[in-house]
Amino acid sequence: MKKKVVVGMSGGVDSSVATLLLKEQGYEVIGLFMRNWHEEDESGVCTAEEDYNDVRRVAGLLDVPYYTVDLSKEYQDRVFKLFLDEYQKGRTPNPDVLCNREIKFGPFKEYAKKLGADYIATGHYAGVKQENGRTYLIRAIDENKDQTYFLNQLSEKQIENVLFPLTDIDKPTVRKIAEQYGLATAKKKDSTGICFIGERDFRKFLSTYLPMKEGDIKTLDGKTIGRHNGVFYYTIGQRKGFGLGGIAGENNDAPYYIIKKDVLNNILYVNQGECDELFTKSLETEKFNFITETIADGKRVTCRIRHRQPLEWATAYNLPDGGIRLEFDNHIRAITSGQYAVIYDDRVCLGGGIIK
Repeated sequence: MKKKVVVGMSGGVDSSVATLLLKEQGYEVIGLFMRNWHEEDESGVCTAEEDYNDVRRVAGLLDVPYYTVDLSKEYQDRVFKLFLDEYQKGRTPNPDVLCNREIKFGPFKEYAKKLGADYIATGHYAGVKQENGRTYLIRAIDENKDQTYFLNQLSEKQIENVLFPLTDIDKPTVRKIAEQYGLATAKKKDSTGICFIGERDFRKFLSTYLPMKEGDIKTLDGKTIGRHNGVFYYTIGQRKGFGLGGIAGENNDAPYYIIKKDVLNNILYVNQGECDELFTKSLETEKFNFITETIADGKRVTCRIRHRQPLEWATAYNLPDGGIRLEFDNHIRAITSGQYAVIYDDRVCLGGGIIK
């Protein structure tokens, strides 16, 4: 009998091509579309309808049955509430990481099992390998698109019986395959918005949940030079969007950068031009999630503190509270609390932790 695969179809080109490749490989394929956010645009149209219609078109062309599952309550409870809570603390959270752990590889996977799935599959640029009875998450061949950063909070159990059809394919090839087969999503642009919420005026969106509270913008020596709309709307290293350009005659009109945030007193600290305070050679994380195996103290690893950042060499040390400390070989710019530090041993993603 054919093995049954339930593939998460988002309405994008990546999951569309993943579905096509699984069908060609001889699996019995079922598409599953998730509705995790309910909202209408200004014309009253559900913002997920376009994606759903693309799923319907692709599934119809490939002769793949498809279903819809509503996980909006789980998304609100497990992802969005924590997302807002982190912003209120003045940190910069990454909801896509939580969405993968709490939704796509949680309730979605359980629902797929009810459909009789032997495997689940997604259009992530990532891979898994089996070795000595263990399952490891590995980086995709396309380093520019690799999405293991967003999968760093998964467990070994969550990646068992998971297929990533795009692990050995780069994005241009994915587009080419979609065009060759006439998939409706072939030229659809990549989504760059928040997981399931989409692209929008982020500050306006956030202000509907976290009321604006104006405060002072100060230089590092304490001089007040402006006002901001709310300290949690900004992130470390940011150089635009807070109403300060270069001041004529000072520092060659260099732009201002956000250096630190005082959440308690609602103060944003900036500096004209980049400065030493924007760089550091170490960080500590909260409890660290090791996907498959833990590490010994002093292990040499590579690390990312944001998606698509070049890998940086570091030495990792375990902390008593379950976190890790990373000592980098080079100074790293704009390390931001609330984001994830994700470490690698060659191509294996070891896991990640929230930066303190």
